[in-house]
Amino acid sequence: MKYLWENNKELVNQLQRESKLFHSSIHGFKHWRTVEKNGLYLSQFNGGDPLVISHFAYFHDCMRVNEHRDDGHGLRGGKYALKNKDILELNEHQLDLLYKACTGHTGGRNPSCDTIACCWDADRLDIIRVDAKPDLQWYNTDVARDMVIKNDFTPIDN
Repeated sequence: MKYLWENNKELVNQLQRESKLFHSSIHGFKHWRTVEKNGLYLSQFNGGDPLVISHFAYFHDCMRVNEHRDDGHGLRGGKYALKNKDILELNEHQLDLLYKACTGHTGGRNPSCDTIACCWDADRLDIIRVDAKPDLQWYNTDVARDMVIKNDFTPIDN
């Protein structure tokens, strides 16, 4: 499996320079890599676009200004992705999906497509990093919902 952080060093270096929380264990690079891993796993079961999912992982929290409540961070991340589209290997449709996934990820429900569902579930499956229990009402993909129902996250624990 190819991960974005391995293939786009320019993007990672830029995020390291410009993301205030890049080194955060809660909303930084480690979380982004976990979201990418989770999302790529989920996409195998619903046909979500792996490129969009990978990019979502790095942009959804990259413009947070703090670790706590930060209304608008998803919108800022989405705008940041569009601003930097020249270093992304995404077409216009994929950029639009990325933007929508970022802007809606915090409280979004009823995703408009399988790709956005994978993005949101990939992020929400990592909620245990902050000692929160996953709540079934926030999950959209069958695979993520099944993990939450069974309280079995071994498919993504590695």
